[in-house]
Amino acid sequence: MDEANKQYFIQILTKYRLGEATQEEIKFLESYYNLFDLNDDLITDENEADYLYLKHAIKANVDERIAQFEKKPITMPSRSGWIRYAVAASIMLFISVGAYFLIRGNHTANNFTADNYKGIVPGTNKATLTLANGTTISLDDAAKGQIAKQAGVKITKTADGQIVYQADATGQDQAVQNTVATPKGGQYKVILPDGTNVWLNASSSISYPTVFKGAERVVTLNGEGYFEVTKNKAMPFRVKSALQTIEVLGTHFNINAYADEAVVKTTLLEGSVKVISETNSTLIVPGEQAVISRQGNGVISKQQVNLDAEVAWKNGVFSFADEDIREVMRQVSRWYDIDVVYEGDMPTEKFFGEISRSSNLADVFKILELNNMKFRVEGKTVTVSYSK
Repeated sequence: MDEANKQYFIQILTKYRLGEATQEEIKFLESYYNLFDLNDDLITDENEADYLYLKHAIKANVDERIAQFEKKPITMPSRSGWIRYAVAASIMLFISVGAYFLIRGNHTANNFTADNYKGIVPGTNKATLTLANGTTISLDDAAKGQIAKQAGVKITKTADGQIVYQADATGQDQAVQNTVATPKGGQYKVILPDGTNVWLNASSSISYPTVFKGAERVVTLNGEGYFEVTKNKAMPFRVKSALQTIEVLGTHFNINAYADEAVVKTTLLEGSVKVISETNSTLIVPGEQAVISRQGNGVISKQQVNLDAEVAWKNGVFSFADEDIREVMRQVSRWYDIDVVYEGDMPTEKFFGEISRSSNLADVFKILELNNMKFRVEGKTVTVSYSK
């Protein structure tokens, strides 16, 4: 670590002990909690007392957060190891395996200014509804009340933004296809005609009939969606996506089937799911994930995963676990509606950690910059580079 960075660290360390550090400076110091023992060159005779004060204070703070977190009811299965990890991540700890962490007090080289980020904001609830006749309705702009009527089915937008289907006798006999789609920088919750809840991530869409009839309920997903399927033993629910069909009776699961991802992943939280590819099929149980590679000829592999991490996006969090910078930036690009280009070689290190999806893009980049990444923002195009 160079002398300028050392002096910056020592300056904030002293302010922390004196109670004068800003919230940003406190978060900056907390992010290095697990790395202090690896940075002996930071400790001098002059600041050793401040260093020890900081280390014990942060440890107490982290332990308190862990205790509070463990007392809260958890609505989905969780691993005890992840609980502690998630708390550390929630204070903006990002770890890049093999990367050397640098403390940077000056971010102006990466143009972290309000002007550079003008018009770039976190995603919001927005989507479009496309009717069978091709008419497209902006769901975020539409007023509550009836927004369309087609083939005997009335579509209403509720006060909380949901769309509801009500079919009369005519509508029960002539189901037509509708599609809800989210743009980059958008997400939306859809209630299907059978009561099934679907949360769509950014750049995703779901197509479905206005009335489910016959022997099965079939929908088509592009992108990523989290499903809570209404139980109906007489009418199985099937989701068609890239490389696979998912068959369930009533269950909770997540499908990540973005076209620009190398694999399609189906994660089960509750119930049972049958995953069917062109050449194989398998059953997965809660806590398991089925993975199909786009280059794998339909081969399905299974693995145990952390469920909280897999559906973190639905709960307003980016969760990175063993992902390289390109994988990280694909998520960032979809949510902040930006285009990403790469300059030079990218690191092979993997990123771990969490950050709120409501964070400003500049804050996301400041954290990633701790791993020697560089970001240049021009309009809605971000150029990513790496400096060892």
